[in-house]
Amino acid sequence: MNIYEMLTSSLEKIQKIVDVNSVIGKPITVGEDVTIIPITKVHIGMGGGGTDFATKNALASKKDPFGGGVGAGVSVDPICFLVIQGKSVRMLPVAEPASTTVDRVVEQAPDLMDKVADFLDSRKAKAEADPEK
Repeated sequence: MNIYEMLTSSLEKIQKIVDVNSVIGKPITVGEDVTIIPITKVHIGMGGGGTDFATKNALASKKDPFGGGVGAGVSVDPICFLVIQGKSVRMLPVAEPASTTVDRVVEQAPDLMDKVADFLDSRKAKAEADPEK
């Protein structure tokens, strides 16, 4: 086996392990209208090398012994979950808690927008129900 074959074989095996379902997980249905989709980050590192050894008293040829190796590592880290409920989609991060005020504001922005939209919708519904006010 030469270095090309070793690298190709290793990449094919990694490809079988890490596919699109490793990044965007299979949806999980909870109840009638809630779907949870896990999202992950995949890191792959790989290296390899090799050489042909010539015998002591002969020139290098195709029949010389080959020495080499390939190493690889795969890391799958969870990032977040997408929670789909009816027409609403939320992202629930799986990360360290926000360490600054700005990070906390950014994290809370989607919830705040939903609350403002609900508040405005309820005021509009009240105004339509009671046009005198």
